[in-house]
Amino acid sequence: MKMKFIIPLSITLIVLMLVSFTSNHLGSIKPKWEVDFFDDFNTFNTDNWQDQRLWVNNETHCYVPNNQYGTREVSNGSLKIKVINIGKDISCDNKDKHGNQHPDTQYVAGRIATKNKQEFIKGKWTAKLRLKTSGEASMFPAWWILGSRNNEPPVQESDEDICWPLEGSGEIDIFEHHGDGQKDAYTAGAIKNLGECDKGDWWSQRTGLPSSLEEFHEYSVEWDDDDLVYRFDDLEVYRNKGAGNNYPEPMFAILNFAKITDSPMEGEWVMEVDWVKHEYNKMLP
Repeated sequence: MKMKFIIPLSITLIVLMLVSFTSNHLGSIKPKWEVDFFDDFNTFNTDNWQDQRLWVNNETHCYVPNNQYGTREVSNGSLKIKVINIGKDISCDNKDKHGNQHPDTQYVAGRIATKNKQEFIKGKWTAKLRLKTSGEASMFPAWWILGSRNNEPPVQESDEDICWPLEGSGEIDIFEHHGDGQKDAYTAGAIKNLGECDKGDWWSQRTGLPSSLEEFHEYSVEWDDDDLVYRFDDLEVYRNKGAGNNYPEPMFAILNFAKITDSPMEGEWVMEVDWVKHEYNKMLP
């Protein structure tokens, strides 16, 4: 009689031990990232990037195409995105979302995007970059991603009809440097959609972070279940809890250097980008 109960009890204990072991070890498994897009900027690859020309955020420069004035130079295995004072006013054809044309300006800048080239749902975006200098008034370099249905130029597909920052046109900022009074610091975080065109909460899901900006570092954002995780040299430095599902759409990457106030500048500002990549997690459905 005793053996009839001992065998089932032994089996039950073994099963419980296996369940406990599996549960504990699954929780420690790291995501298995696979690269599905990588650009190391040996050339300017038009299969990956295109110039983006528009007037936003009251920027005081003109975005110019085709590396005019050297604003998006690719050389020696890296991309240099710049703001340059060319010393004389030029006509600027950049327009805002209301059709107003940018005034003449002596400042030109570069802005490129993977829109309609390389767009991905969730995963992990990373760029390795550095600034030539930091902390100067009105400088605003950025590495960020935007929903693929954004209705700002260039509009090339019929479904690019959603205004910022609604779902389909959501924004996640991986690296932004606000030069005024913030040498060796950057901000990262999501823009909270407030349910109407042009209405986003810039502050509640963002944070300021330290960095030696004139040295190369890796800046990334990844989806971790429902969270957005921001990493600096692959170390977690910030997390938007529960925000990941607010961005179900394909997203494209943007690299730009902006000048956002009337503070004067001379010469050029440079953001140098060694490479950009996107990865997907094979463990995710």
